[in-house]
Amino acid sequence: MERLAREFYDRDTVVVAKELLGKWLVRVVDGVERVGRIVETEAYLGPHDLAAHSARGRTARTEVMFGRPGFAYVYLIYGMYHCMNVVTERDGHAAAVLLRAVEPVRNVEGRTQGPGLLSRAMGIDRGMNGCDLTGDECFLAEPEVAERIRIVKRPRVGVDYAGVWAKRLLRFYIEGNGFVSKR
Repeated sequence: MERLAREFYDRDTVVVAKELLGKWLVRVVDGVERVGRIVETEAYLGPHDLAAHSARGRTARTEVMFGRPGFAYVYLIYGMYHCMNVVTERDGHAAAVLLRAVEPVRNVEGRTQGPGLLSRAMGIDRGMNGCDLTGDECFLAEPEVAERIRIVKRPRVGVDYAGVWAKRLLRFYIEGNGFVSKR
């Protein structure tokens, strides 16, 4: 399985968000690889993006977002759901891609349509915040067989508070995939 190199993440966030579609998310739990095909993402472009956590400045919670690309930014929402983001672009920029849904490939049990359900099924929690995605515990990889996909662009979900940023077409998903969280 060919892992994505750090250079993959050190690029424009929208490009990374689109190119993550079809890639595999691999989480090793008790020596077993849980593998899901990424089918939905959202791009968060940095402190100027009012929907991004980094828009509120550098905090203990967002510190990982301000760091090097290729690390996981994992946070808890509603006191019960973990969400995993992939940090992108240069150190200090604070941009990331939220992983919204995966299609189970192997050893994944439970629903995966939505960032909280994805994290639960893949065994992702806040303990993984800051995890190096080029390491062994959790990584992203090229699929065994690449497929041609059509990408749909839509507004992000749940960011109505962000004004004009709420309407930006920064959510991407694979057209026709049954594991997408919201059409």
